[in-house]
Amino acid sequence: MKHLFKSLFAAALLFCAGMTFAQQQMPSIPVDKNVRVGKLENGLTYYIRKNTTTEKRADFFIAQKVGSILEEPQQRGLAHFLEHMAFNGTKNFPGTEKGLGVKEWCETVGIKFGTNLNAYTSMEETVYNISNAPVTRDGIIDSCLLILHDWSNDLLLTDKEIDKERGVIHEEWRSRSSSWLRLMEKALPVMFAGSKYSDCLPIGTMEVIDNFKYKSLRDYYEKWYRPDLQAIIVVGDVDVDAIEAKIKRLFADVPKPVNPAKRIYYPVENNKEPIVVIGKDKEQTNIEVTVFNKHEAFPDSLKNSIAYMALLYAKNMIGSMLNTRLEELKQSATPPFIEAYTYDGNFSIAKTKDAFTGVTDCKEDGVETALSTLLREIERAGRFGFTESEYARAKAEFLTEMESEYNERNKKKNNEYIRQYVSNFTENEPIPSIEDEYSLMNQIAPNMPLSAINDLMKSYLSDSNQVVTLFGPDKEGLVYPSKEQIINILKNVKKEELTAYVDKVSNEPLIPVMPKPGKIVSTKENTIYGTTTLKLSNGVKVVVKKTDFKADEINMKGFSLGGNSLMPDSEIINISTMNDVIHLGGLGNFSELNLQKALAGKKASASSYVSTNVEGIKGSCTPKDLETMLQLTYLSFTAPRMDADAFASYKTRTKATLLNQEANPMTAFSDSVTYALYGKHPRAIRLKTDMIDQIDYQKIIALYKERFKDASDFTFMFVGNIDLNKAKPLFEQYLGSLPSINRKETFKDTKMDIRKGQYTNVFPKKQETPKATVFALYNGKCKYTAENDIKMSILSQIMSIVYTEKVREEEGGTYGVSVYGNLKKYPKEEFTLEIFFNTDPAKKDKLTKIIFNEIDNISQNGPSEVNLAKVKEYMLKKYKENLKENTYWLNNLDEYFYTGVDIYTNYEAMVNKITAKDLQMFAKELFGQKNQIEVTMTSPDTK
Repeated sequence: MKHLFKSLFAAALLFCAGMTFAQQQMPSIPVDKNVRVGKLENGLTYYIRKNTTTEKRADFFIAQKVGSILEEPQQRGLAHFLEHMAFNGTKNFPGTEKGLGVKEWCETVGIKFGTNLNAYTSMEETVYNISNAPVTRDGIIDSCLLILHDWSNDLLLTDKEIDKERGVIHEEWRSRSSSWLRLMEKALPVMFAGSKYSDCLPIGTMEVIDNFKYKSLRDYYEKWYRPDLQAIIVVGDVDVDAIEAKIKRLFADVPKPVNPAKRIYYPVENNKEPIVVIGKDKEQTNIEVTVFNKHEAFPDSLKNSIAYMALLYAKNMIGSMLNTRLEELKQSATPPFIEAYTYDGNFSIAKTKDAFTGVTDCKEDGVETALSTLLREIERAGRFGFTESEYARAKAEFLTEMESEYNERNKKKNNEYIRQYVSNFTENEPIPSIEDEYSLMNQIAPNMPLSAINDLMKSYLSDSNQVVTLFGPDKEGLVYPSKEQIINILKNVKKEELTAYVDKVSNEPLIPVMPKPGKIVSTKENTIYGTTTLKLSNGVKVVVKKTDFKADEINMKGFSLGGNSLMPDSEIINISTMNDVIHLGGLGNFSELNLQKALAGKKASASSYVSTNVEGIKGSCTPKDLETMLQLTYLSFTAPRMDADAFASYKTRTKATLLNQEANPMTAFSDSVTYALYGKHPRAIRLKTDMIDQIDYQKIIALYKERFKDASDFTFMFVGNIDLNKAKPLFEQYLGSLPSINRKETFKDTKMDIRKGQYTNVFPKKQETPKATVFALYNGKCKYTAENDIKMSILSQIMSIVYTEKVREEEGGTYGVSVYGNLKKYPKEEFTLEIFFNTDPAKKDKLTKIIFNEIDNISQNGPSEVNLAKVKEYMLKKYKENLKENTYWLNNLDEYFYTGVDIYTNYEAMVNKITAKDLQMFAKELFGQKNQIEVTMTSPDTK
C-alpha cells in the first residue's frame, strides 16, 4: 500500500512537469451514493440528496457555468445585471400588480430576501439560491422548483424593471467602489495582458449599465442561460424520487439549445520575464505585495483521480507548515512584515491558471524587507524542504479535522453539500462520501513521505512565470521600490546563501504540576432549558446542557460581573488594547506560537477577554479534547504569560497598520458618529499611531490578573455532546482549583451615555468615488423584556422590508438600507435603532426624507399586516431551526444568567400574539422620545 500511494503522488508531481499520462491510469474517486446525479435530454444536470439534519427544511439552487468572463466589451456588467433581474419578474412570479414576485412569495413562507434568497455572479459562474425553505407541504416544494425553472428560462426582463434596476446596480458599484476595486481594475490589464481576464470583473462599467439597450440583456440571457450550462441542486428533508420526478416533468420544456455558442475557458499565457504592477490609490490604507508563481492548473477532467486527492493533501501540508514559519517571524521583536501568508490556488481571478502565491502587508519603510523575507522563506522551503517534526504536526492537525468531519457525518448542514455539488458541476471537484474520503485520506496521509511534499514545494520555485503586484497608498513623500528594484529582489534572493530552518519544539505538558482539585458540593437538575447546575467548592457555578446536535462539538462560555468598568477612565488606552495584548505571550511555559505547536492534533481552544461589564472566557472543543480546553481555561486564569518580543512586534505592526487609517474616508465618518453619540467621553477614543507607545504591558497584565484572581463569582456554561459523568472530575480538577477570594462585586456605570435630543451633522469629505453615507440613530428608554426584544426584532425587520421597497426598488437609490435595533439592560435599560445607507450625493436629501417619513408612518399607522406576517413567518421558521444549534442554547443561557431574561420559553406564543397595533404603539413609544441623531458624510461635488 505504501508503494502504491508513493506512485499515486508521483503521478501528481509528474503532472506539474506536464506529464499527465500517468494520472490517466489512476483509480477514480467514487461519487457519494447518497446523492442522485442525473441529466435530462435537454442537457440539464441535477443533484438531489435527502438530508434530515434540519427537519422540514431544504435548499434549492440553480448553478450556471456562466459568468462575466463571457461578456464582450460592450456587455461589461450584464452577467451581474441579469442576476439582479432574476428577482424582478418571472413568468410565474411576475410581481407588481400581476401577482406575487419571487421575493414577495418567498417572504410569505419565511424565506427572507438577502438571507435565504440570494445569488452571486463571479467570473466563471452564476448561482441562485433559495435556502432553508420550509418544505412542510408539496405546494412550497413545487413553488421553489418553479422559481428555479423561471430563473432558468423564463425571466420577463421588462423595460420598466431593467430601468429601475440600473440605479440599484449603480449604487452597488458606488458602495463597492473601494481602493481595492480601483487598483484591481488597473492591475488586471497588465497581469493578464492579451487575455479575457484583463477586463472581466462582474460589476462591469457604469457606462454600460446606464446605457445598454434592452435587447442586449435579453440576447445575453438567450445565449448563455440554457440547460446544458445549468444544474438544479436540491438538498434537504425531501423525497428524492419525488423531487427527481418533479424536475423531469417541470424542466422538460426548457428547450435544448440549437447550435449553442461554445462555452470557452480562456487561457492565461506564460511569461518568461517577471510582470510587476505597482498601483497607488488615495484611499488605500495598507501596503500589500503579492507574489504569484504561476503554473498549470490541474485539469478538471482529471480531478476524479486519487492522485488529485493526494495533491490536495500535499498542498494543504505545505500551506500549514510554511505559514507557521511566517507566523514565527511575525512574532519576532523586529518583525519584517505586518502579516504574511502563502497558498496554492487560482492565479488571482483566473480559473485556467494556478499559482503558488505569497502575500505580505508591509511597513511604509519596509517594502523591500517584507518582500525579500517572504521570498526567502519560500526559497528556503523549496531548497531544504520541511522538517519531520513540522510535518508530524501538520499531519496531525489535518487528520484531526478529518476525524471531526467524519464524526459529524450525520450532522452536516444542507449548505455544506450544496457547496460540494456546485463545485462538482462548475469545476468537476470530486464528491466522494465522507466515509470514502475519510478512508482515503487516512491512507494517503500516513503513506505520503515528507520527501514527496518537499519535491512539490521545490516544483513551485521557478525563474519564470512570476507576477508581482504592489498596492499602496497614494501619499505625498511615500516612495515605493521601482519595478526594476522589485525584479532585482526576485533575482537576488535566488542567489542568497541560505540555511535550513530549525524547528523548535517542546514536549513538556501544558500544566507541569497539577493543581489541587476542588469538589462538587451540589448538583441540581434545572427546569430552565433542561440543564444541570453544579456548584464547586470554590464558588464556581457550572451549567451543563447536553445535546446531540453535533457529535464532535462542545461550546463553553464563562463570565463574571465587573469588566473594565471597574478600571479608571485614565487607563483607556490599556483598556482598548487589553484583549489583544493579553494573548501575545501565550500561557504557562508556552509562547503563543509554541502553544499552537503543543496543541497540534487537538481540537480545543479557550480565549479570555475583558469587556465593559464582564470578564469572561470562550472556548470550544471536541468531546475527547474537553480536558485540554479546561487546561487552557485554568492557565488563562492562573498563568498569563508575558513575552517582550511579541509585545514589541505587536506595537510595531499596530503602528504600521494605523498609520494610514485616515486615508479611508470611513474613518472620518466613524469619528463623526462616535462624537455624535458620546461627545468627548474619555472612553470614546479611536486608537491612533501616537498612542501605541503609551500602552503599558505590565499594567495590562496587572489589570487582567485583578479581574481573574477570583473565580468564585464565575458562571461557566457548557453546551454540546458532553458526558457529564466524565466531565465532573475534570471540572473539579481545573475549575474547582481556580483561585477564589469570595469578593462581592458587580460592574459600575461608566456614564458613557448616548446623546439625547436632536442632533444633525452633515459634512463634506472628498472621496475618490462621489458618495453620501447616511447614518441615523434613535435612542431612549425601553424596558428590557423578552417581549420587547421580540418587538424590536420585528420592528427592525419590517423597516428593512419597507426601505427595500421604497428606497431600493422604487427609487433605485441605494444597494440596500441596513436597519439594526437593539435593547440593552445594563447599566440602564435603553434601546437603540440604527439606520445606515450609501447613495449618490445628489439623492441623499430625498432618500433621507423617505427614511424619516417611514419612521413617522409606522409610529402613526403601524406596519402593514402583510409585512408583519412576513416577518413573523421568518422568525418562527428561524426559531425552529435554532433549536438544533448549540450556539443558540449557549447564547440563551448566557442571556438568562447575565440579565435574568428568558428569551426561549413561550417564544412562539409571544411572536404570534403581537399585533400591528402593538407594533405601532411600541414604535410610537420609542420614536416619540425624539432622540434622533443624524450623521451624513457627502462628497463636496454633487453634480
